[in-house]
Amino acid sequence: MGKLTNFKRSLWVFHASGGSCNACDIEIIAALTPRYDVERFGIKLVGSPRHADVLLVTGAIPRDFADKLRRIYEQMADPKAVVVVGNCGTSGGVFYDSYNIAGPIDEIIPVDVYVPGCPPRPEAIIDGVVKAWLKLEKLEKELEGKKE
Repeated sequence: MGKLTNFKRSLWVFHASGGSCNACDIEIIAALTPRYDVERFGIKLVGSPRHADVLLVTGAIPRDFADKLRRIYEQMADPKAVVVVGNCGTSGGVFYDSYNIAGPIDEIIPVDVYVPGCPPRPEAIIDGVVKAWLKLEKLEKELEGKKE
């Protein structure tokens, strides 16, 4: 794992649930509890995609939510990263090939990190967010290099 050095502020995360069984959502909340306490690392859950650096997406995405997910993604400022949490968002999970599922999330918006599992452990979710953080640091360095 790389060293986090360049990101000069806290990492803000917006969570979008596509209508899953909520097991992944519960594990995300578990990462916020005192046992894991991701806020001590500067990772904070926010209520608006306009404030977010990372988009956490859970669940299989129904057709009627696909446009809303695209809109959430477009509202985020650049640079941004997308983390898909759980098997349902990655491949459709138990909902694979269902009539109402728009497909895997990477067919709707670009995805940077996949966190597999049903549900994934909080440690895996934290690891996925850190990988997204590293991607954002790399993009920040590239943007700073273009400014100079």
